[in-house]
Amino acid sequence: MSKWYENIGTDNTPIISSRVRLARNLADYPFAMFLSDGIADKMITEVVETIKTRPEYCDYSYLNVNEATAFDKRAFLERHAISGYMFESERRTGLLSSLDESAGIMLNEEDHIRIQCLSPGDGVDEAYKKADAIDDTLENTLKYAFDGDYGYLTSCPTNAGTGLRVSYMTHLPFLESSNQLKSLITSISKFGMTVRGIYGEGSESLGSIYQISNQVTLGKSEEEIILSLRNITRQVIEREINMLEKTLAHDRASFEDNVYRSYGVLSNCRKISAKEAMTLLSNVRLGFMSGVLKVKKPPLSIYNVVINIQPASLIKNSGRELADNETRDVFRAQYIRNVFSEEG
Repeated sequence: MSKWYENIGTDNTPIISSRVRLARNLADYPFAMFLSDGIADKMITEVVETIKTRPEYCDYSYLNVNEATAFDKRAFLERHAISGYMFESERRTGLLSSLDESAGIMLNEEDHIRIQCLSPGDGVDEAYKKADAIDDTLENTLKYAFDGDYGYLTSCPTNAGTGLRVSYMTHLPFLESSNQLKSLITSISKFGMTVRGIYGEGSESLGSIYQISNQVTLGKSEEEIILSLRNITRQVIEREINMLEKTLAHDRASFEDNVYRSYGVLSNCRKISAKEAMTLLSNVRLGFMSGVLKVKKPPLSIYNVVINIQPASLIKNSGRELADNETRDVFRAQYIRNVFSEEG
């Protein structure tokens, strides 16, 4: 089965993907930070058994994250299957994941349960529907920590209420290069939204990729949160596209030159770092999105390539050790050349 991020249609818009996350805790257990290893194992087992007994989740697999190697955990992080918080956590944690990795349940992360659903492009409604169904399955069997005034109770007060975090993964090269992102972040924070790097809180942007998400959950319904984020993101995207259109109108030759040079380097490179590759892939993605790059698209989405060239994913795909940076840079170049030589 193909993975959710392999959808090539995402190269046509600044919105790469959508994510919905629901934070939940079980009433019969202390919050995650206070759980002993034994009690944490018991809690995790209870959730896993609740899901695995349902036929609609028969394709879900369970991973004991503590038993995973640092390399495998890094690969899960690069694919957004786990959070940075779970990646760094030393306590008992687990992951239930669907075969296509579009749905997952992080266990004993910051909260007992973090239901996460991802969808290519502007697929928030689809992701929310899937997350809500998983949530209903769990709530019909397990007793959630819930308060009539404050809603679902969470380890971090900012997640209380609906416990809903929604985000769009966006490609914003013009807003980034024009230094408008700082003022943009300040503006949208007034509406309870935030902009973060590619791996969420505390991470940096790679290839001009940013996450736009809500910060406020208490006192708002799920519908209000989704609508507010969609409206804010739409305005951000409009600004990005306006800057692209102005560039095409006033300096099309320079834009085309940059796009085709980037395509040429990626198609012929023999050694390339992840950082340089991300920059060039960003330019090529702009070329496809704007219609300027008149070549057949590769069989993979640019975002799929972005995931596959990250260090852990690159090693996993190679089937080799790739012990040093130079060896990885050579294999990364070979992988990228192969992708671009297989144009659809």
